[in-house]
Amino acid sequence: MQPGSGAAGLRVATVTKLRRFTALVSLAALFAISSRAETRPRLVLERAVLVMRHGIRAPLNGEVPEGTRSGTPWPRWPVAPSRITPHGERALAMAAAGYRRLLAAQGLLMRGGCPRPGRVRIRANSSDRTIASGEAFVRGFAPGCALAVEHRPLGEADPIFEPLRARATRFDPRQAVASINRETGGMTALVARHKGALALLDRMLGCRAPVRGCVPAAAATVTASADGQDITRAGPIRASSGIAQVLQLEYAEGLPRPGWARTDPATLERLGALHAALFSVFTRPSYMAAHQAAVLGREVLAALSDTGHVRFDVLMGHDTNVTALAAALRVDLKAPGYATNDVPPGGALFFERLRDIRSGLVYIRASYRTQPLRALRSGTVDNQSTLLRIPGCATDLCRANIFYRRLRSNLADTIVEM
Repeated sequence: MQPGSGAAGLRVATVTKLRRFTALVSLAALFAISSRAETRPRLVLERAVLVMRHGIRAPLNGEVPEGTRSGTPWPRWPVAPSRITPHGERALAMAAAGYRRLLAAQGLLMRGGCPRPGRVRIRANSSDRTIASGEAFVRGFAPGCALAVEHRPLGEADPIFEPLRARATRFDPRQAVASINRETGGMTALVARHKGALALLDRMLGCRAPVRGCVPAAAATVTASADGQDITRAGPIRASSGIAQVLQLEYAEGLPRPGWARTDPATLERLGALHAALFSVFTRPSYMAAHQAAVLGREVLAALSDTGHVRFDVLMGHDTNVTALAAALRVDLKAPGYATNDVPPGGALFFERLRDIRSGLVYIRASYRTQPLRALRSGTVDNQSTLLRIPGCATDLCRANIFYRRLRSNLADTIVEM
């Protein structure tokens, strides 16, 4: 018998082949890992755009409808109706400081000191509360710096933020009403879907009027406005949405809670569905979104695609602006502690333009950023962020050309010069 022959030789040959096979598999695995590492995007932030709701404010005139009944009087506010409060200004300044740290960490701006001239641009709507919110944002983002807040004269309609009032598009209220009824199932169905939240609000108000209820009764309708430039809403959702919002604002402001309103964040989240239901009519139906976001959406697209000097754009507006833009992108806004599509004070859509330095490809990443209600009330910093996946994009990292095309296709034509 020759050496290496027989069973012993067979075992040696088999072991040798297994070792070679294992080595080849290991090499292949290492090559695959190396290849994936080489193809994984290395992203650099080039531009950022923030579309933000103003800070905590006092209730608007009529936000709690006339005839609303409650067990005890409503709390007193430290400022006039609709004005941002000092507490709200501080909360916005803290949020702004967080954005400065975020952008500095990604290399878009310097960590401290004043940004270079022209690097940051802040545009606010022409209301007192949005202008004051823009100024509060500056104080937190760039303390002591001469960073101007751009805005139109106080009270003048700005097409970016109030396109219907500015008549910025060929808005047809009849088409709007048809779209709203088609996509909500009609006002009666919308009220029925929120029956539980409406009953909860009635209990919270504590007026002890079981027959009439605490909220003024009216038929649920949506019709064209008398001037043909807007829509008119009436009924339980129209009345209760403002009340629910005021309860949230009172909690965020840190006002003493009256005995009849035993509010806490969990209860306010449930009631927030009533406030969000207003946007199910006014901003989220496809026709409304196309017109409500027509100018704002183009501003965002222009800012993201710009290759000029500006690195960071802030557009300080209202919850209607944030919800309309989200609807035009076909995404819902959900953050911990808030009802879906109920944008709190300081809530924002944040867009980043990122370039992969390996491939040269450009991406847009969108996120929804808020501060928890308890943090707003206590005046503490606790920013929370939810990444958004735009329909048509493979992941939350969306190819820029796809993002631009998707948003642009959902916007109505404009008829104003910016």
